[in-house]
Amino acid sequence: MQFETLQKDMIAAMKARDKVRKDAISTLVSAAKKAAIDEGCRDDIKEELVNRVILKEMKSVKEQRRLHPTGSFFLTLPVLFPACKISKGRYDIFAEYAPQMMSAEEVEAYITEKFADVAASKNKGQIMKAVMPELKGKADGSVINQVVQKLCQ
Repeated sequence: MQFETLQKDMIAAMKARDKVRKDAISTLVSAAKKAAIDEGCRDDIKEELVNRVILKEMKSVKEQRRLHPTGSFFLTLPVLFPACKISKGRYDIFAEYAPQMMSAEEVEAYITEKFADVAASKNKGQIMKAVMPELKGKADGSVINQVVQKLCQ
């Protein structure tokens, strides 16, 4: 995701007076700016950095949703538990901007093609150590883990 696209979408949400969308995109913009400053590339925010920030924010919202009570009783009381509905909306908006993740089949094909020599060892630790830097941000870690476990059998 291009940083400029996020900024344009945030401005469009402000003009449309869509507070939830504006707040969610604003969170992504500020997190990307902070990450860029921390990495020393304040003026030139790379697409890879923005994608990494989006995935991190999605993981954070997902964890918040897991910790909040989300039973139907609590959703009927939005005054007492507004975070449940808000976090669902934020997660959906973040998902719109998230990079497309590789499927299990794509991960398996990638590992067998690029890491055939390491995969032949059937050592899960060595395979994960070799594969994770290459696939970080391109595939979900749990999917990679499942594929590697399948290949080690």
